[in-house]
Amino acid sequence: MSTKILPEGDVRPDLSHGDGDHERFAHYVKKAKITESAVTGTPVVALCGKVWVPSRDPKKYPVCPECKEIYDSLQKGDDGEQ
Repeated sequence: MSTKILPEGDVRPDLSHGDGDHERFAHYVKKAKITESAVTGTPVVALCGKVWVPSRDPKKYPVCPECKEIYDSLQKGDDGEQ
């Protein structure tokens, strides 16, 4: 059996939005990117611009109002999905 040492991720808080409110919300991200992040540990980018590596259950948090506003403004595709 072998062990692989992975590089440490950036664990500094995301200060790009100032007050840290983005930490209190669940954000909208493409499903494929969530899966990729879970496998590789790479950060994702929410509709509102927040960049982070998801690690918490989003069902425990209210939806980010900025992400929701952007999501609601997107036009639905031909298949009925956004």
